[in-house]
Amino acid sequence: MSRRTVDVERVYDHPADEDAFRVLVDRLWPRGLRKDAFHYDEWAKDLAPSTQLRKWYAHDAALFSEFRTRYLHELTAETGRDAVARLDRLADGRPLVLLTATHDLGHSGAVVLAEHLREAR
Repeated sequence: MSRRTVDVERVYDHPADEDAFRVLVDRLWPRGLRKDAFHYDEWAKDLAPSTQLRKWYAHDAALFSEFRTRYLHELTAETGRDAVARLDRLADGRPLVLLTATHDLGHSGAVVLAEHLREAR
């Protein structure tokens, strides 16, 4: 089985791949972004870190390793597996672009999710 093409972009950047399935993976709607002016195919709140985990992490890079472990645990639990399967069906083989409002992409849930989705194939 081949690895899935999954990229991560900030919601405020211009779309790089117009043919990709674009998925907002933040639990909260990004500030200052009008829904009618934003190009996305799906808002997958159920793939975002839980509210409890998001608040605990608070984007503290020093906690990223533990955040990654906890988030992967959420993604491999039944509800996480169901959400990944649903996204797989919706994307229908197209490349994925995960969209997030996070400033620090390197320490974001979106990069953890991207890794997980690439390996899930």
